[in-house]
Amino acid sequence: MKQIYFVLTRTGTILSKIIKIYTRDEFSHSSIALDQELQQMYSFGRLNPYNAFVGGFVHEYINKGTFKRFKNTKCKIFALDVEEEKYEKLKTNILNFEKEKNKYKFNIKGLFAVGFNIKYTKQNYFYCAEFIKYITEESGINLNLPELVRPENFKDVKELREIYKGLLREYKPEMEKART
Repeated sequence: MKQIYFVLTRTGTILSKIIKIYTRDEFSHSSIALDQELQQMYSFGRLNPYNAFVGGFVHEYINKGTFKRFKNTKCKIFALDVEEEKYEKLKTNILNFEKEKNKYKFNIKGLFAVGFNIKYTKQNYFYCAEFIKYITEESGINLNLPELVRPENFKDVKELREIYKGLLREYKPEMEKART
C-alpha cells in the first residue's frame, strides 16, 4: 500500500475570502500530493502568486509561490491508503498533466458556478477540486465525491484520515510518522 495526500487550504486572499462568503466553506483550495513531505503536490491554481485570475495546472510547494507569499495559509491535510497499482496510475496521470500543462486552463467560470450549484465544464479546463476528482477517478480511486465538487467535500470522504490541521508552513511530515 502507498499513501496519497489531500491538502485543503485557505490563504486569506481576496479570492479566498470571496469564495468563503458565497460558499460559507472553511477551505477554498484543494491540492493532491504523492508524498508526505508535499514536495509532489499538484492542483489547478495561480500561475503567478500575484495574479489570482491567471491560473492553470500547478506544481505547488509549501515554501514557494503562492504558499510562500501567503504565510498564514490555514490547512487541513488528509491521507489515503491506495493500492500500489492505483498510486502508480495516479502518478503517471499527474505527470502527463505536467508534461502537457500548456493545454490546460483554469476553470474560473466553473469555480464561481459551483458556488451557485451550477455545473460549468469546458474541455481541458479545471478548478482545483474538479481536477482532483477527475485525476483520482481516472486513476481508479473512487472517493464518491459529488458531481459539483468543492474542496470542503473532501472532508466528507470517510476513507480519508486527517493527519494535520493548522498553518501550512508549520506542517512537518514527522508529525504523521510519530502518530503511526
